[in-house]
Amino acid sequence: MARITIADIAREAGVSTGAVSYALNNRPGVSEATRARILGIAADLGWAPSSAARSLSGARTETVGLVLARDPGMLGVESFYMQFLAGIESELSKRSYALLLQVVPDQETELRAYRAWRAARRVDGVILVDPSVDDPRIAMFSEPEALPAVVVGDPALAGGLPSVWTDDAAAMRESVRYLHAVGHRRIARVAGLEGFGHTGIRDAAFREEIAALGAEGTIVRTDYSAVQGAAVTRTLLTSADRPTGIIYDNDVMAVAGLGVASEIGVRVPQEVSMIAWDDSPLCEATFPRLSALSHDVTRYGAHVARRLFDRIAGEVGGSFLDSIPTLRPRGTTGRPAA
Repeated sequence: MARITIADIAREAGVSTGAVSYALNNRPGVSEATRARILGIAADLGWAPSSAARSLSGARTETVGLVLARDPGMLGVESFYMQFLAGIESELSKRSYALLLQVVPDQETELRAYRAWRAARRVDGVILVDPSVDDPRIAMFSEPEALPAVVVGDPALAGGLPSVWTDDAAAMRESVRYLHAVGHRRIARVAGLEGFGHTGIRDAAFREEIAALGAEGTIVRTDYSAVQGAAVTRTLLTSADRPTGIIYDNDVMAVAGLGVASEIGVRVPQEVSMIAWDDSPLCEATFPRLSALSHDVTRYGAHVARRLFDRIAGEVGGSFLDSIPTLRPRGTTGRPAA
């Protein structure tokens, strides 16, 4: 397939090659509307700067990119990403780099953002989060002309791209074993979005450990929000064979679940034990304090940023285990009442 040139873009856009050059290099000389139109056409055509052009310019943008295909409203209450971004920024600031963060409604919009960034040379590298099985982003960033990228997720989902990950399967198994050891035989998992790869990894570990221990296990789905966390907890705790132990996929849902238990008069931990995931400061602010699977999310973000800088520098990369979240029992877990 022939390489797309700026002349091709100019012909499609109905502008001069000079206007295309101004737009692609983020220089003055065209209106913002024209610049956006040219970048969109360049992305649709699959234009990418040649290696020769990049080497001649030798220019770095001193910016890295991160796109979150999430509900913007969730970012204000989901503590994970606030801590994760703080960790990334701690490494960027050492190198006088900036973070280009974009929040989009879906993965297709996310893919368009990457194409536009590559066409305009807006960033030097990209952090990919929430990988899924057969994720189209993995194929995109495995292409020869792709921007350097690091996947935040299990190496089984990274398709050979550099990855930084936490062992969610081991953490889930530890939680189930702990609850079983103190006497729980009906255990529920309040899970996040099914499309995310890490959700599937946690699901599989939960099912395998439940089966190995001969316990009863239930998985319910949510969107990670407090509203859905509360709703599914209410359903679980008012069922005829309610669980005596619940493991949540984040802290926000666990806090909401704790509130529901108090509201309907189910004692914690005497009648139901609860375990959160990520161990943000929220877990220390509840009464009783929430037991949680704990790892240093800020350090995790910093680790990811360092690996991306290695990739930008030309290193091949690999798979890097950051941590195994560790269970910290507090006031919401214990032996169920007889």
